[in-house]
Amino acid sequence: MKNILLIATGGTIASAEDGHGLSPSLTGEDLARAVPEIARLAHIGICQLMNIDSTNMQPADWLRISRAIVREYDAYDGFVVLHGTDTMAYTAAALSYLIQDSPKPIVLTGSQKPMEDSFTDAKLNLFQSILYAVDDRSHDVTIVFNGAVIAGTRGRKQRTMSFNAFKSVNYPSIAYIRNDRIIRSGDALVAAQGLAATASKPTGPHFFDTLDERVFVLKLTPGISPEIFGLLKPNYDAIILETFGIGGIPEYAASNQDGLSFKEAIFDWVDSGRTIVITTQVPEEGLDLGVYEVGRAYAEHSGILKGDDMTTEALVAKTMWARGQSSDPDRVKELFYRPVNNDRLAAL
Repeated sequence: MKNILLIATGGTIASAEDGHGLSPSLTGEDLARAVPEIARLAHIGICQLMNIDSTNMQPADWLRISRAIVREYDAYDGFVVLHGTDTMAYTAAALSYLIQDSPKPIVLTGSQKPMEDSFTDAKLNLFQSILYAVDDRSHDVTIVFNGAVIAGTRGRKQRTMSFNAFKSVNYPSIAYIRNDRIIRSGDALVAAQGLAATASKPTGPHFFDTLDERVFVLKLTPGISPEIFGLLKPNYDAIILETFGIGGIPEYAASNQDGLSFKEAIFDWVDSGRTIVITTQVPEEGLDLGVYEVGRAYAEHSGILKGDDMTTEALVAKTMWARGQSSDPDRVKELFYRPVNNDRLAAL
C-alpha cells in the first residue's frame, strides 16, 4: 500500500460546538479514526500543522503547509490536506504555485458539516480524497469534494450550505468519484477509440518558498472613485481589478483637485512599477478587453496583465507568487502568463 500524509489544519471538518459556535477542536488522529475505512486504502501518516478556522488562514499559513509537504515529499506517495471550506480555493491555488508539476498528488478536502455531525459529508470526502491520492494517475494539486475532482487553480466555493459546495470554474472537472471508482475526464473517449488510458506524469516537482502578500482585490462598483488607487499605493504592490462585465472600466474622473480618470490612475499605478491584473467580477466565461470602448484602452498597455478566465482566487495566489520571485515588471509578466496546473490554456 502507498503512504499518504494527512495534514490537518482545522476547518469545519474538525469543528465541534463549544457553546459559542463551531470551532476547530478535533485532531488529525480523531478525524482519521472516524473513517477507519481509509486504513484499507493506504498507510496513513498524520501531521497536525494547525487547528484554525479557515477564515483565519493567511499567506504565511500557505507557506507552512507547503513547507510541510516539501519536508515530507520523499517519504510519502501523496498528501491530503484537511482544510476549512471558506478559503480552501485560495490555499489550493497557492499550493499550485508553490509546488508546481508535482508527480505526487496533493489533495485538499474538508466538509460542510463537522465530522461528528450525524449527517456529515466529512467521512465521504475524506475517504474519496485518500482514494484519489493513491491512484497511480493522480498528480498535482486538486480539490476533492462531494465526488468531484477539481484542478487546484480552478476551484471556487459556490454554495455556503449544500454538500456540492465547490465548482470548477471555466474548466472541466479533472475527474468524478462514483462508488469507489475514479472516472477521469476523457476516459470515455479513450475507451471508445480503443486507446490505452495512460497519462504522462509531470517532470517536477518545482518548489517555491516566497510570496508577496501585498496584493489587493478591488471590485469596481458604480460611483467608485479613481482616488482609490492612490490610497492603496502605500500598502500594496499589486491590484487584482474586478471590472464590470467582459472588461468595462468607467471613464469618469475623480472629483478631487487632481481629477484623475481611471485610465490615468491605472496607468500611473503600472508605470510606478506596481502590478495590476484586470479580470471580471462575472464568475464565468472570462475577460476580453477588446470588445467595448470602455475596456479597449487597457488592452494594449504592456504593463497591464489580463486575467482571462482565471478565478480571482487563482489570480491572487499567482500574483503573490510571481511578485514573490521578482518585482521586475517584465519578469512578473513572464511568470504570470506561464500556464500552471491548468490555470490558463496557453501563454499569451
